[in-house]
Amino acid sequence: MFVSMPLFNIRAVPVKVRLVLSSAITLLIIPLLPAIPDFEWFSYTGFLIVLQQVLIGLVIGFIVQMAFAAMVFAGQAIALSMGLGFSVMVDPQNGQQVPVISQFYMMLSTLMFFSMDAHLVLIKMLLDSFTTLPIDMTGLDKDSLWTVVSWSTRMIAGGLLLSLPVVAGLLLINVCFGVAARAAPQLQIFSVGFPVSLMLGLILLWMTLPDTLQHFSGLLTGAYELCAKLLRV
Repeated sequence: MFVSMPLFNIRAVPVKVRLVLSSAITLLIIPLLPAIPDFEWFSYTGFLIVLQQVLIGLVIGFIVQMAFAAMVFAGQAIALSMGLGFSVMVDPQNGQQVPVISQFYMMLSTLMFFSMDAHLVLIKMLLDSFTTLPIDMTGLDKDSLWTVVSWSTRMIAGGLLLSLPVVAGLLLINVCFGVAARAAPQLQIFSVGFPVSLMLGLILLWMTLPDTLQHFSGLLTGAYELCAKLLRV
């Protein structure tokens, strides 16, 4: 789970730190787990059981990761509309270059993630899954994996909904510039279009920020509901 979980899987967090965290959590929850069935670990059955447990952790982290990816997608759409597509910086989450608006959204979503104690809820759900999904051959089936794939469409839909107010406002501004340039070509309206679009884009970001955070909270809640459904907790 720490391999795919947001914020803990970034390159800025060393592998040793993740190993220490996962080992510490393992030692803490071992007394709370039900009895582990007796089977041969170094066998075909044991390999499949271990693979199922690894898959459960990876899927849980991946689902929450998609909620953060929606914020990055929204920031990219807004930055391109504002004319900030050239202004990029390295995102520590995935090591790729993303626009500064995406990085701003990622910082806000990170603060919200920790302020909601979402990481602790995720660990609690993982602990409960050892009771609802005991350690045996039965784990995540094919239907569960297809459910995750189907839910991934919400990443794109959520990103579009997050960016739609700002993108629509900037589109209306550009249409007004186009009409003004057509009516009076001598004004050279597009020479001042970039700073105006940038300023109004920042104003729209500030005005839509509460709704953006509320919508991200809804995406995060949907991700946790899907995790609870898959883990049967």
